[in-house]
Amino acid sequence: MTALSSGVLGSLDPTSDRAVFRQIADQLREAIGRGKFAEGAKLPSESDLVEHYGVSRMTVRNSISLLQGEGLVSSEHGKGVFVRPRPPVRRLASDRFARRHRDQGKSAFTVEAEAAGSRPEVDNLVVKEERPTADISARLGAPRKVLARRRRYLLDGRPVEFAVSYLPLDLARDTPIAQPNPGSGGIYARLEELGHHLDHFDEEIRARMPSPQEVKTLRLSAGVPVIQLIRTAFDTKGRAVEVCDTVMAADAYVLNYHLPAT
Repeated sequence: MTALSSGVLGSLDPTSDRAVFRQIADQLREAIGRGKFAEGAKLPSESDLVEHYGVSRMTVRNSISLLQGEGLVSSEHGKGVFVRPRPPVRRLASDRFARRHRDQGKSAFTVEAEAAGSRPEVDNLVVKEERPTADISARLGAPRKVLARRRRYLLDGRPVEFAVSYLPLDLARDTPIAQPNPGSGGIYARLEELGHHLDHFDEEIRARMPSPQEVKTLRLSAGVPVIQLIRTAFDTKGRAVEVCDTVMAADAYVLNYHLPAT
């Protein structure tokens, strides 16, 4: 037996009809959940697990593969298997686009990052004119061209979402919205300064597995899904003035809504 016999991990149940590799995965998962292996901690080596449980290397590898598929651990070549750090949780509150935040010169991302006690950052910013897809065109009332603002958001240095805002070009061209930094309060503050006072937002939310590019951009571990949120902003005249297509790491967010009962 190894140092693992000290109680960090238990033993296999030979009477169980649950596959051995799943029993091992269950015990590792429980140990991670109980904090016996903290975020970023290295799991016992393959050799240690083989000796502790008296099983083959392939059985241990199948157990680790299962945990990798759940997004709990990640493997670093030549170094070992580590508990995947959880990114700071950002709560998507129902008032995140309230005007009072814009009046304070804060974007929704900044407000919620501060509420979570995290440090917000934005990088990979690209602003350009382009022809919209059929879906974006339909949502914005069929403009021939749009201004697209692409950017990645990070909390405490960890990527948590990638967003693209699409605005009708006749609204955004030759305005601060077309600049990399649109100013305090973000593009919504600039839209209101241009006379497009915001009335409401419609949001569509779906969960799915990420594309290879999204895995790379958000540095996702295997098995971690994403949330895709498509938000359309409407002004007081009923015009759709922006569509924002956002992809977020699913384990970095909690949807938090206040729903009145009357």
